[in-house]
Amino acid sequence: MRFRSTRGGSPVGFSEAVAQGLAPDGGLYVPEDFPDLSSNLKYLSSLDYSGLCFEFFRHFATDLSEEELRGAVDSAYEDFTNVETAPLIELGQDWKCLELFHGPTLAFKDFALQLLGKLYEVQIEREQQPLCILGATSGDTGAAAISGLLGKSGVKVFILYPKGKVSPLQEMQMTCTGASNVYPIAIEGTFDDAQHTVKELFADLEFRSSVNLSAVNSINLARILAQSVYYLYAWLKLPSMQRSETAFVVPTGNFGNVFAGWLLTKMGIKISEFRVATNQNDVLHRLFSTGEYSLGKVAPSLAPSMDIQVASNFERLLYYFLDGNSSKLVEVMNRFRADGEYSFDNFDVPGFSSVSATDSEIPGLIRKIKDSYGYLADPHTACAFKDLSPHKKAVILATAHPAKFPSIYESEGMEVPFSPTLDKLKSRHPQFYEVSVDSTSIRSFIIENLRQS
Repeated sequence: MRFRSTRGGSPVGFSEAVAQGLAPDGGLYVPEDFPDLSSNLKYLSSLDYSGLCFEFFRHFATDLSEEELRGAVDSAYEDFTNVETAPLIELGQDWKCLELFHGPTLAFKDFALQLLGKLYEVQIEREQQPLCILGATSGDTGAAAISGLLGKSGVKVFILYPKGKVSPLQEMQMTCTGASNVYPIAIEGTFDDAQHTVKELFADLEFRSSVNLSAVNSINLARILAQSVYYLYAWLKLPSMQRSETAFVVPTGNFGNVFAGWLLTKMGIKISEFRVATNQNDVLHRLFSTGEYSLGKVAPSLAPSMDIQVASNFERLLYYFLDGNSSKLVEVMNRFRADGEYSFDNFDVPGFSSVSATDSEIPGLIRKIKDSYGYLADPHTACAFKDLSPHKKAVILATAHPAKFPSIYESEGMEVPFSPTLDKLKSRHPQFYEVSVDSTSIRSFIIENLRQS
């Protein structure tokens, strides 16, 4: 299969799309065509998680051998602690929680980044060339990327995160690894500032080529496809009569998680609705409510992984909304970059709704979920329950383990959730680097540390 840039660049194969992350023209890769999964549902339903992931990726990773792909997939999920990998928990007659926090860093990002790390290993083995990995994070991506690439030969990892704006435990996961190939970079500013710098460096084609740069953010197509798998896995576990009438409710900031689910609708999978749940940084809620895509000021929140105002993966949905018109897409993105806003005259994407929960609402939502269902949700997952009809069949994505955010439970007088994985970090010494967030400073820092290898 080939993959094309949303901005009209030449199509590339799977391995090249993964290696590049961001297309040379600044666009995001999307598949040229899609398989029809609906004709093989009985067989797909019989598979465990790794088996399903392998069968799904066979349609896309067509330049990998069966042995290479099978090895990458099987090893990616071997350290997940739940036998189901992504268990579907009953909350009542109509609601289910899809738990996505049983990986090494206790967040949904593990599903994609453990696999991406294995795919990078395949690439390094093939090309016999080291990789420089660059990413920005609002918390979970950085921890998951570092975990997936920790200590791997031929890889150096540079992760930018907003200093003081991720949870203490998220920061520990990034800075307490002791790995010599990992460089956590604390920047003054927001996730959007970090992400902007990452995109600028990827736009520098000479630098990009000279260091063999690749991206771990959800701009990387492999991450999107890997996340599509857990939607399919959960959908297949539903009673067949309920599949087409069940909504997926998705806490999201960068739109990658929900877009991954929506992609399945291009593959013959019938899903009634995707409900986009944000915190008080509600750029996506405003977009789906009003058709206005506009920057706001990032306000630190109780759900820090969604403290984002520029949703990078919206460009992928926009590409399909504009019927693949790359010229129009470039016009929209240029206007947005110049003005900080863009108003769509008729932004009507069927199958989407949205909701936003403020910091004043999140603690109450956590307590209500616990009192009603005996289920302890993390603050991101809690946002997904706001204004959710109790009679609406829904799968709510539980995106992180509540133990990653202990302060919210302490403040509410609730029992603080515990994780031995996180507890071990508290005795380790953190190591991070403070670098100005401008692209010149980050570029120099990367070059200097690559020279020391």
